[in-house]
Amino acid sequence: MPLSVSVKGIHEGLLITPGEGNWEDAFSSLLEHLDSKPDFFFGAQAIIQLGSYPLHAADLATLRSALADRGLGLHSILSENPATVEAARSLGLGTSLPKRELKESPISTELRGMDAIFLQQTLRSGNSIHFPGHVTVLGDVNPGAEIIAGGSIIVWGHLRGTVHAGAQGDETSVVCAMDLSPMQLRIASHAATSPPRKGKTQPEIASLHDGRLVAEPWSPKDKPKAADGKIKGEDIQG
Repeated sequence: MPLSVSVKGIHEGLLITPGEGNWEDAFSSLLEHLDSKPDFFFGAQAIIQLGSYPLHAADLATLRSALADRGLGLHSILSENPATVEAARSLGLGTSLPKRELKESPISTELRGMDAIFLQQTLRSGNSIHFPGHVTVLGDVNPGAEIIAGGSIIVWGHLRGTVHAGAQGDETSVVCAMDLSPMQLRIASHAATSPPRKGKTQPEIASLHDGRLVAEPWSPKDKPKAADGKIKGEDIQG
């Protein structure tokens, strides 16, 4: 029976914790979990929390190679086992994270809903954010930057990079921005590009309606109708 795998977004990338059991089962379950959402995990940096698993350098090298085959980089190994820590260091891997960063992991509350992350910065070309919940950016998302989220994406600024909301298949996810001019926009499995800007910039919200990506003016008081939405005066183009 596959072991559970926990994935949380932190500043350095994705904190991945395999389930407890023997390492062969945990390793197999981890790869199955990654293979179930290849678009979401591709390009991310992984921090693997191994608990007390006693692994040798060869085991960690195999793990790093398997992650690389799936488009993930291995950033660090966190372990309570001294031999595993030493093996990670011998491969040039990180073995700890600042406590302040670990506290940025999603916090459990009594409110039901998806986890979310808030970034107060401009994402520049080469920056890549992967998070299993909602993502809010207070700043711009420049061309060459990307956000891949399991939930909705809100950009309180210019959105000119690449975004993928509902990356795990949630077609109710939306993308909102003060200036919605992405190089590419995806919601679940639907993708589109933004036509050339026409007229005055205004806040807009993109959503799926009858399998079609559309956008309309974004007002915090209104829910997206998405029936005849326009982006820069035209439908979002697939």
